[in-house]
Amino acid sequence: MSIAIPQPLLCLVTDRTLGDEAAMVDRIAAAVAGGVDMVQIREKDMPGGLLLELADEINSATGGRSLLMINERADVALATGAAGVQLGEEGLPVSTAKQILGPDRLVGRSVHSIEGAVEAVDHGADLLVVGTMYETRSHPGAAAIGPSLVREIAKRCNVPMIGIGGINPGNLGEVLHAGASGVAVISNILGAEDPEEAARGLKQAMLAEWASMPARPEPVQG
Repeated sequence: MSIAIPQPLLCLVTDRTLGDEAAMVDRIAAAVAGGVDMVQIREKDMPGGLLLELADEINSATGGRSLLMINERADVALATGAAGVQLGEEGLPVSTAKQILGPDRLVGRSVHSIEGAVEAVDHGADLLVVGTMYETRSHPGAAAIGPSLVREIAKRCNVPMIGIGGINPGNLGEVLHAGASGVAVISNILGAEDPEEAARGLKQAMLAEWASMPARPEPVQG
C-alpha cells in the first residue's frame, strides 16, 4: 500500500446540512488550509453522480493537499482518484473493497467494538475510525464509549486509528494518549464561523499533545 497516512492526522467528515451548502466546498478548502490532513465525504443520501461531482470539486479546491476518502462508494473513490474508501460496519466487506480499489488505495472501516476492529484488520483494513468517543450532534442518543475503546483496540490491532465523536481541542489529547493516530471532526470545523481557524486550533492542539507523548511503534499500513 503506497499511500502514507500522516500522524497525527486531522480528518474532516463532511455534512452539507451544516451551514450554507453552496459554500461547503470553499469551507472545506479553508479547513484544509488550516491543517486538515484528510477529508471524508460522507453524504449518505447523495446519488453517485452528484457524489462524484462533489468529490471532483473538493479535489480541485484543495489542490491535493489532503487525502480524500469516499464514504461507502468504492466505485466513486476509484472514478475520482480518491485515496480510498471509508466503510461503515454494515458496508462492503473490506476484502471486496480491496478487490475493487486494488492494493494502492486505502480501505478504512468504522468500528464500535474490539471484535469489529479485529475482524476489519484481519480482512485487510488500512485504518480504523473508532467511535463514539463523546456525545455528538450527528449521532444523538448514541452511547459515548470514550477513549477506553481505543486503548483496548490498540492492544489487539496495529493499524492507524482515528477517534470520532464530539472531539474538540479540550478532549482530543485523551484520544491520542489512548493510542489513536488522529481524530475526526464534523461540526467543530464545518459548524464554525471560520473553518480555517477552527482547523488550525485543532491541529495545533493535536501537535502539542503528540509532542508530549512517548514514541510509539509505527502502525502497520496495508
